[in-house]
Amino acid sequence: MKLGLSAGWWGTGQDEDNLALVQRAEELGVHVVWAAEAYGVDAVTVLSWIGARTSRIRLGAGVLQIPGRTPAMTAMTAAGLRALSGGRFNLGLGVSGPQVSEGWHGVPFAKPLERTREYVDIVRLALDRQKVEYHGNHFELPLPDGAGKPLRSTAAPSEQPVPIYLAAVGPKNLELAGEIADGWLGIFLSPEFTGEQLASIRTGLAKSANPDREFTFDATVPLSVDDDVSAAADRVRPYAALYVGGMGSRKQNFYNALAVRMGYEEAAGNVQDLYLGGQYRDAAAAVPEQFIDDTSLLGPKDRIAERLTRYAEAGMSTVTISPYGQSLGERLSTLETAVQAAEQAGILD
Repeated sequence: MKLGLSAGWWGTGQDEDNLALVQRAEELGVHVVWAAEAYGVDAVTVLSWIGARTSRIRLGAGVLQIPGRTPAMTAMTAAGLRALSGGRFNLGLGVSGPQVSEGWHGVPFAKPLERTREYVDIVRLALDRQKVEYHGNHFELPLPDGAGKPLRSTAAPSEQPVPIYLAAVGPKNLELAGEIADGWLGIFLSPEFTGEQLASIRTGLAKSANPDREFTFDATVPLSVDDDVSAAADRVRPYAALYVGGMGSRKQNFYNALAVRMGYEEAAGNVQDLYLGGQYRDAAAAVPEQFIDDTSLLGPKDRIAERLTRYAEAGMSTVTISPYGQSLGERLSTLETAVQAAEQAGILD
């Protein structure tokens, strides 16, 4: 198993600290860094900046929002980051949610699975330097009855592939990831609950044109180091409350639905009620510590080593850590503890 680093959202006043964390991760042999985007700073700018200041660590878009770019623009971006980074780019894609898709990008959220399938088809056509002609329910290239014609990318051919990952939470989206992607970006992943998720992905793999291909399972996991497990969990509470309680509407919150499937139905409903009611601290306090422990790396180094082993045994190819700390020094120390724990566990690839 490999280790990754979640670089999170940038543009919030900590960019130099974030870069220092990434550079230290590269020194420690961390395999990949993933940058996210929501409705602040975009991930492409961040990855370009990181790529120019590093030389070995892989650069992951975790994720580029499907409603935010045409598929051709995403393919152009992927080709550029691949070329300029020496082939270090991983393309993660996700549909985001209805609030961002419709409220920020002005793109309807309806039929996200069908839209994702068509989007990935076009990205692959363009990256493979084939003429891009596509007739789907969501994308029509070239537009009919116009001056456009099918075009082929002018980017130089490359022997270095761009692996495509899908961020997926629900069973149908997980199945789609197995069918059309090269990897999965998982979040709120419990080693004890991976059976259902991996089964959905394997169903998709079985339906794909190449069911025996290499497929990467990447879990993003909060990491909080403390001898007191409860104190470590408390640092993660606001993050868990944001996703379970407020990431989406009451009717469409994929993370809340995941918590329900994991057996936390009553708590998930309570957290959502509090969060949507503006009671953010109470929502954080209402997240069960067991749920946080299930989906995070908490405690001292020995306990983290044991938890990392469970992720490896659950079939994860990569565990991408999100290190918690109030200062750069604390985050660096947390990152270093994770690497030491993985080495102690003997699970590093």
